[in-house]
Amino acid sequence: MEAREIKRAIISLSDKSGSVDLAKYLDNKGIEIFSTGGTFKLLKENGIKVKEITELTNFPEMMDGRIKTLNPKVHGGILCVRDNKDHMKQALENGVGMIDLLVVNLYPFEKTVAKPGVSLEDAIENIDIGGPAMLRSGAKNYKYVTVITDPADYERFISEYDEFGGTTLEFREELALKVFAKTSKYDAMISEHLEKALKDNFKKTVILQNGKALRYGENSHQKAMLFADCKAEGTLASAVMINGKEMSYNNFMDAQAALDTVLEFDEPAAVVIKHMNPCGASTGKNIREAIETAWFSDPISAMGSVVAFNREFDMDALRFFRGDDVKHLSFTVENDRLVSSEIKRKFIEVIIAPSYSKEAVEYITTKKNFENVRVLQIDLEASKKAKDFNLKRIDGGYLYQTVDDQLCSKLDNITKVKFSDDMLKLAEFSYKCCKHTKSNAIVLCRKTDKGFSVLGMGAGQPNRVDSLRKLAVTKAKENLEYEYRTLGLKISFEDYFKKVISEQTVLASDAFFPFDDTVRTAAGYGIKYIIQPGGSQNDQDSIKACDELGIAMIFAGNRHFRH
Repeated sequence: MEAREIKRAIISLSDKSGSVDLAKYLDNKGIEIFSTGGTFKLLKENGIKVKEITELTNFPEMMDGRIKTLNPKVHGGILCVRDNKDHMKQALENGVGMIDLLVVNLYPFEKTVAKPGVSLEDAIENIDIGGPAMLRSGAKNYKYVTVITDPADYERFISEYDEFGGTTLEFREELALKVFAKTSKYDAMISEHLEKALKDNFKKTVILQNGKALRYGENSHQKAMLFADCKAEGTLASAVMINGKEMSYNNFMDAQAALDTVLEFDEPAAVVIKHMNPCGASTGKNIREAIETAWFSDPISAMGSVVAFNREFDMDALRFFRGDDVKHLSFTVENDRLVSSEIKRKFIEVIIAPSYSKEAVEYITTKKNFENVRVLQIDLEASKKAKDFNLKRIDGGYLYQTVDDQLCSKLDNITKVKFSDDMLKLAEFSYKCCKHTKSNAIVLCRKTDKGFSVLGMGAGQPNRVDSLRKLAVTKAKENLEYEYRTLGLKISFEDYFKKVISEQTVLASDAFFPFDDTVRTAAGYGIKYIIQPGGSQNDQDSIKACDELGIAMIFAGNRHFRH
């Protein structure tokens, strides 16, 4: 394979990691090295034969370093087309020598403007001019010039040079594409920041990179890709995959919903997601308790789900799915009754956790019954910081919105009957679950001796009363009926249902009640606690109905529509 030998290089770096070893390699190969400022000083101190850039340009650095490499003897040596006789003649006549290698990265503009209270002056001084100019010149002339802008490529360069005695065209093409991606991102960040700083204009630039083809989209006839953005580190898009098959489009959608939901909770929590809805969510003393309760919030829907945890996934949690120390059941509905049968283990698509115990990883990665389970490790704190906006495509444009990151703007108990402290905590848990349920959403949550848990959920209905009457209450009855039979209680099921619903349950709604019909329907089932945002012009009708029926109701202020 034909390779181009390197005789002369320029090294000019902000991020100097790995540069000494690279420069020593170049020096040992007899390559002439020119450098600037702090990079020159570092290389000189490490015994590397290096020349200041002024020896090449015959022109001093000026204006506090603003003018260093913006010189014809730099850019002429980079841009010259070696196979063009006129170019080579002009270079010779003007004393321009060829430059074969650029090792350049840029002032840290992104890190600078991310600092709290950064001044406009500091931001402007961190706008690199000479660096991008050299990078773009070198990338344009990639047929002859090798351009390295990422320290991660130093070792690859050395391997390439050792193997071929130079750099191959294929390698130079790859590096050139990397340069144009980096400089376009750099300019976009500058433009975005200065629009805000100078004109107080809002501008959002989205950089999509590292496109990866997925098996298919939501359906098998659709094509799909995953792109990472510039803030992907530590998030779902760059999650560490410990085990399992490749993630599908639907896996990613459900995994994001699971991650968003589990991030709401401070106490140990488990979330079970199916089609982007939390069919199960619970807190507990540990994640084992949480997942047991969450799973049985809707055991039929939970099969084939995505589960997420906010604590380390350990062997105790794994045993729940493995089924060696707990009675595992599958569920079907026959004649309007929940019927169970024993199974050995539970089927799940994806597990998400911030970390995994050594024992759990060893089991997951070596046992056949987990070979297809996708196991992701995600930095939850990084994911929180990465949540800055949402973007949705419409024909001819995009819809932008900030993240729904405020649960409640108030907690006003506006009825005669008031919430106790315990029920208020349950109300907040219920509202968090409802926030992540498709509209129109009604979620019934209960307290147990282990923590809080979803009891029944109604999602995605055009009619809010249907979400309650046909879905949430129906699911709550199924779950409580199974629990009732398991406990072998002496009271009637009707009495047990009313006790749990009236004393241990909160109804959460993602949006206000336009009429009092939701309140009156809830009262018909014995529900005594409601949390909703309020804000309807008919709020007084719902308040009046609550007072009439002995129901406590809280206005949370913030609505949480989810389409």
